[in-house]
Amino acid sequence: LMRSLQRQLNADGDAGRRITDPTAGPLFSGQTNDGDEASGTIYVLRSQSNHPMVAENRELVHKIGVTSNSVEKRIAGAQLQTTFLMAKVDIVATYELYNINRTKLENLLHRIFASAQLDIEIPDRFGRPLKPQEWFLVPLFVIEEAVERIKDGTISRYTYNPDSAGLILRE
Repeated sequence: LMRSLQRQLNADGDAGRRITDPTAGPLFSGQTNDGDEASGTIYVLRSQSNHPMVAENRELVHKIGVTSNSVEKRIAGAQLQTTFLMAKVDIVATYELYNINRTKLENLLHRIFASAQLDIEIPDRFGRPLKPQEWFLVPLFVIEEAVERIKDGTISRYTYNPDSAGLILRE
């Protein structure tokens, strides 16, 4: 197949053809154009919770989410919500999204990091135990790599491997 492609590329003799780096298009270009629609923000948070599991792994425990509001609005009153482990949070990173379905992207990110989902129960304001879903034991540099894979359009080919603490190609 490769030889057939090479023959066709060089069929014009001296003219020749070359395959250049493909552009990923406006969705992942890293620049906005007129008509691009802001669709939300990926946010990465770190909890100030004093829960032993969180305190021992503070540099690894991150909440990864997507919001259509400002991140500041999203985290307002964090200490009153089990989603935020009933504690204040620090904004570690944010990434603006354009022309993308927030829900699908968030679900994709959560599937990629599912193997590192934090298994924790937090009592709500009424004492009922709840299991927050969007917290992961993942180093920040791996989350940053996942964002780069979103930009280059290859994120769906990867999954997170907790043993190597990195993204690996899906089999």
